Amino acid sequence: MTHSPLTLAATQALRRLAAEPPDAQTLTAALRMLAKWRASLVANTLAQRSGTQVLSGPFKGMDYAVASAEGSRSARLLGCYEASLAPVIEEIIARAYPLVIDIGSAEGYYAVGLARRMPGTRVQAHDASDKAQDLCRALATANGVADRVKVGGLFIHADFAICTAQPTLVLCDIEAGEMDLLDPVAAPGLLAADILVECHDCLRPAITQTLHARFAASHNIRRIERALDASALPLWMEELSDLDRLIALWEWRTGPTPWLWMTAK
Repeated sequence: MTHSPLTLAATQALRRLAAEPPDAQTLTAALRMLAKWRASLVANTLAQRSGTQVLSGPFKGMDYAVASAEGSRSARLLGCYEASLAPVIEEIIARAYPLVIDIGSAEGYYAVGLARRMPGTRVQAHDASDKAQDLCRALATANGVADRVKVGGLFIHADFAICTAQPTLVLCDIEAGEMDLLDPVAAPGLLAADILVECHDCLRPAITQTLHARFAASHNIRRIERALDASALPLWMEELSDLDRLIALWEWRTGPTPWLWMTAK
């Protein structure tokens, strides 16, 4: 029997973990690795049976034929990725910002999704990964918005000066780097922007508290917790096990990652 490279890699990784001391940490690592393997199989099945257009949510209809740069592809295909943000995304679309800056844009789920929903908006999509940048360009091209999605690398404090030139949304998801980047003292341009930021408290303690304190005087701030939306599952997924249905919704998080929606006063 021929096995896929994904299955072979997962099996080899599991064997390495099995050689480790028998403790909870090792078992947790094995469980997470197996769940990621299974998530990839579920995502492949989803794409085969339901296609590669996003099925629901704010970005319904987006052609999402690329791989995810990180995290769950199935939740993105279903349209329930970071489901608790859906009302905020609709609010952002209604505000029709001339400029969106997506920092940590990965393969462009938000950058391209927002460009599709906001035809008068320019989007800057920034990611440190060359692979993620290439995926974002491909996704923008596939959805006919490449002329309005400018893909780039690292974004620094001085770059936020552009936010003072027009109403701007800053969307930030950079795996705890938000603690250092979103500093209105070092980057005063942030004071003019509306900011939606994922706070990776599970990676670096007290990020949410710190950012809230930094922007409390200049912004109205709403905290948004994580949530799952099983209503996005297509009917054929009733055939799957409960575990596979849950894995289809799983976003690979290791702990709390609350969002802050901060609108300039």
